[in-house]
Amino acid sequence: MRTVAIACQGGGSHTAFTGGALQRLLADRSHRVVALSGTSGGAVCALLAWYGLLTGGAAEAGRLLERFWEANAATTLSGKVANAWLVGLARLEGRLSLPMVSPYVYPDIAGAAFTDLLTHHVDVDRLARLQESPREDQPQLLVGAADVLTGDFQAFSSRRREITVNAVLASAAVPLLFRAVEEKGRYYWDGLFSQNPPVRELPDAGPEEIWVIRINPRGRATEPKTVGDIADRRNELAGNLSLEQELYFIRKVNQWADRLGHPYRRIEIRELTLDLDLDLASKLDRRPAFLRRLFDAGRTQAEGFLAGLPG
Repeated sequence: MRTVAIACQGGGSHTAFTGGALQRLLADRSHRVVALSGTSGGAVCALLAWYGLLTGGAAEAGRLLERFWEANAATTLSGKVANAWLVGLARLEGRLSLPMVSPYVYPDIAGAAFTDLLTHHVDVDRLARLQESPREDQPQLLVGAADVLTGDFQAFSSRRREITVNAVLASAAVPLLFRAVEEKGRYYWDGLFSQNPPVRELPDAGPEEIWVIRINPRGRATEPKTVGDIADRRNELAGNLSLEQELYFIRKVNQWADRLGHPYRRIEIRELTLDLDLDLASKLDRRPAFLRRLFDAGRTQAEGFLAGLPG
């Protein structure tokens, strides 16, 4: 049985795709997950998968992932109106110069809503206990964030008992939507500014393979020429920058392993990529049909991924 670590790139609503992919990957019995990592929306999915695996197995992890994305959808009238306004504003931002408002001038609505949503699916006390008395075969969980004041990259680790709902909020705290999140006296923003997602620490868990669920496409078929297309592509490249650096580290170690052998060990890298043509603003889109489409696309993509693995 192959041992794998799964790294989940961040990308807002697009990470509903990650939820579907994880649901299918975790249900497959031909491999054992030794670590999960994630940033922003990828951190949410990684947490739910990890928590579900430890509290009820793969089936529970799959249920949690699906229920979270169903609960995150904008289904009320006020939610639908707010969603349409936010997505529309994001699309206008790429074309017009719009006034910006600091999240500190109004109540911390986004942070409170995120915390309520996550704690509805994850029991805070049980989350702490899972880290205090880990099983011998318990997978590791890593969550990426960026220290606002020092610029340091932070990978919160379950092995150091650092995974809290607040740490996941820190990983998802997009500036101008969320206030910086305080965790143990330090202030954090969205992990997209640091490790998106954490990868270089994953070899410590001893995987034979690292599976990367990539949200931002590496390539595009045509040159972006409109303001909107340029903004979209710039966001994709920025979101991939840290991931490419993380993967470069693993590939370099693989080169040493091929050339020198012991003490270096080769780790196979495989990628599962969201291949829908989506714009930047849709990362904020919480329409139920849109999130369902992404979740189902993740399951379908993961099915093909597993079918293509060498025997």
